[in-house]
Amino acid sequence: MRKAERIHIIRTALDGRSIVFVGMMGCGKSAIGRLIAAELDLLYFDSDTEITAAADLSVAEIFERFGEDYFRRGEERVIARLLGEGPAVISLGGGAFMSPTTREEIAAKAISIWLKADIDLLMSRVMRRPGTRPLLETGDPRAKLTELLDKRSPVYALADLHVESSRMSKKQTCENVLKSLQAWLAEHGADNRLAKVK
Repeated sequence: MRKAERIHIIRTALDGRSIVFVGMMGCGKSAIGRLIAAELDLLYFDSDTEITAAADLSVAEIFERFGEDYFRRGEERVIARLLGEGPAVISLGGGAFMSPTTREEIAAKAISIWLKADIDLLMSRVMRRPGTRPLLETGDPRAKLTELLDKRSPVYALADLHVESSRMSKKQTCENVLKSLQAWLAEHGADNRLAKVK
């Protein structure tokens, strides 16, 4: 009952806002996003999946045929549409949060959560699916991933919440997200009961 009460209060405190996961490829946004959506009984969307469904092409094919700039423009439009359909849980592609337009949309309609992971964990995950990460199609994918992490981390740090996903089980990461979300909502004017639910 206590868990059910916490979930109910979090849902209420969200007040129509969505939850948006940001972070590097391989950090667990999709897996954790699905778990959080199930816990909170919210719709779940993956922005890359929505883009590929609309284009009837994979992300790699879009990059190859039209280039990254074309992909990013479409990404902005898709994310804006998803945010307009909230409340939901949305997992973004690794580069999506770099867009100022997208960050403004998220700030107005959602709570953003940066799932953090170290370079070793990211590499171990992204290399399980070769050919699906167009930005890593280089002679040295680790160097490219490190470069992207260094470039993007200061922008990811603008997210409302930071949760470590490294070396944790999905269940534990999910629980840490819920605890962080509970604390954030309590601090930002949610129902005072929220802080008392453990």
